[in-house]
Amino acid sequence: MGYKPRSGKTTLAVYWAHRVADRFPDGQLYVDLRGFDSTGSVVTAAEAVRGFIEALEVPPERIPTQLPAQVGLYRSLLAGRRMLVLLDNARDVDQVRPLLAGSPSCLFLVTSRNRLAGLITAEGARQIAVDLLSTAEAWQLLARRLGAGRLTVEPQAVDEMIERCVRLPLALAVLAARGAAHPTFPLATIVAELREAPRLSDSFDGGDTGTDVQSVFSWSYRNLTPPAARLFRLIGCHPGPDLGTAAAASLAGLPRSRVTRLLAELAHAHLVTEHAPGRFAAHDLLRAYAAELAESLDPAEERRAAVRRGLDHYLHTAHAAALLLQPGRDPVALTAALPGVTPEELPDHGRALAWFTTEHPVLLAAVSHAGRTGFDGHCWQLAWTLVDFLQRRGSWPDLAVAQQTALAGARRAGDRPGQANAHRDLARVLYRLGRVDEAVEHYREALIMFGALGDHTGQARTHRAFGAMLDGLGRYAEALDHVQRALALYRAAGHLAGEASARNAVGWAHAQLGQYGPALDHCAQALTLLRPTGDRHGEANTWDSLGFIHDRLGHHRQALRCYGRALALYRRIGDRYDEADTLTRLGETRHAAGDTGGALRTWRRALGILDELDHPDATRVRDLLTRATAGNPARSR
Repeated sequence: MGYKPRSGKTTLAVYWAHRVADRFPDGQLYVDLRGFDSTGSVVTAAEAVRGFIEALEVPPERIPTQLPAQVGLYRSLLAGRRMLVLLDNARDVDQVRPLLAGSPSCLFLVTSRNRLAGLITAEGARQIAVDLLSTAEAWQLLARRLGAGRLTVEPQAVDEMIERCVRLPLALAVLAARGAAHPTFPLATIVAELREAPRLSDSFDGGDTGTDVQSVFSWSYRNLTPPAARLFRLIGCHPGPDLGTAAAASLAGLPRSRVTRLLAELAHAHLVTEHAPGRFAAHDLLRAYAAELAESLDPAEERRAAVRRGLDHYLHTAHAAALLLQPGRDPVALTAALPGVTPEELPDHGRALAWFTTEHPVLLAAVSHAGRTGFDGHCWQLAWTLVDFLQRRGSWPDLAVAQQTALAGARRAGDRPGQANAHRDLARVLYRLGRVDEAVEHYREALIMFGALGDHTGQARTHRAFGAMLDGLGRYAEALDHVQRALALYRAAGHLAGEASARNAVGWAHAQLGQYGPALDHCAQALTLLRPTGDRHGEANTWDSLGFIHDRLGHHRQALRCYGRALALYRRIGDRYDEADTLTRLGETRHAAGDTGGALRTWRRALGILDELDHPDATRVRDLLTRATAGNPARSR
């Protein structure tokens, strides 16, 4: 574990990791925990663990929904492997501890500006204090970038460069970028420019080291063209952790072709890094410097307009992407984007999913950023766009934080529709997290608000979700009441997609109560309504319901066919939990039809998926397997 404020610990850690790569043949994992990010957008342990699991090539549908289970999966994946895990820029022990594993063949390297004493006492970490570069080491760094011959001609200028950079690798790299861009400039001329560079007040803790580093940044900044300098300042208005070219264009209110050149200029000056094609990030010190420059040089209304343009870009793109992921979802009434905003064009479901996969860390940061900067409408609407994507990934903790932030923002703004939506979506995630009583209260509050607003579709969607929760709790009569209300509201509103979903829910609830006649009727009507919509998930749910009903009626062949249709659709859209749920019922049908071997194989497949997801339903499937081998299987419902 290494610590030292701004001493180049990241550079050192990454360099060392490359040097010892051969000792860890199973690979390396890296995460920037952003513990000291100027926007406060710290990477949570949940986000980091999920990122590592994905890096280890676990399909999203196999990732558990709860953080403890994700940590368990992550640690089991590391067991027996020889890997190096680099945890960069940690703020505190709690951020780090879930990312550690007991595998003796893995090495964990943690960097921080804080001492993290708890890791030493409780985890047996070895602390390494990383000092500043020595003068000789600073010379070597500059020699690699500028050439040793150029340095030996002007040793006094080099010594002053090193002194003014206080031997910090980041500052030296910024300075060297200027020298490399002008190979004919005498180094003494560059040093003279550096002496004249202004210093800002005390954004870098007010010490001598901080103010000297500011001079280096300021000197590099002054050599930018005015448009590139403006873009750099505006990066301080962006929530992070990185941004793409399209988002940078909207942030600056400029055409993308022009922004591409400006980003290249910033990267050449070492003020941003293109860490992936078309994706740019800045060191946290540079982001803080950019934000302070913007505050001191740009009028408040221009800064606020830039923040608004950035949020508009993400909101309008994410809103379109969310509707591609779930076509039956009702759109939100968005305020028109400011001039200069160019939302990204996403032509289909695949592109929308890929965009969310890349941008969701930025979107989560944008929810908080919108709340902090007074854009409360953007706050709850951005959170709304994330619901389906994060639910399918099982990112319940992230979704809960986003919806809590959304609700607070909607309350501050007095936005009743925003509050109603946030109450409902927060209730859904709280149920997934096992906080049932809180979920009930939020559902009830959402129903009251939607009713007061006269929003019948909002009421219907809330009744539908409330009913699904009650069904999961085994409260079938109450579930039927809620989904029947949803159906009536959808029909009154002429909402065909909603009616189809509600009819399937009504049919399912009737089936759970043993009322198979009306159950069949409602599900058959749902399937008819769904076929032209392209809602594959809704179709899969309805085929599953029909399979369950036919099984209970003793129509085993029909049940097998219906379950087969449902499974094909679930696999096509990657819904692992519902696949396992249908496999469980398919096993029951096979057993009832006398195919005990087929039932056991099917239940084992379901159990394998549920164990991968760390889902509590695995206990029920184990019970079915135990009873079947004893000759007395029990129905799962």
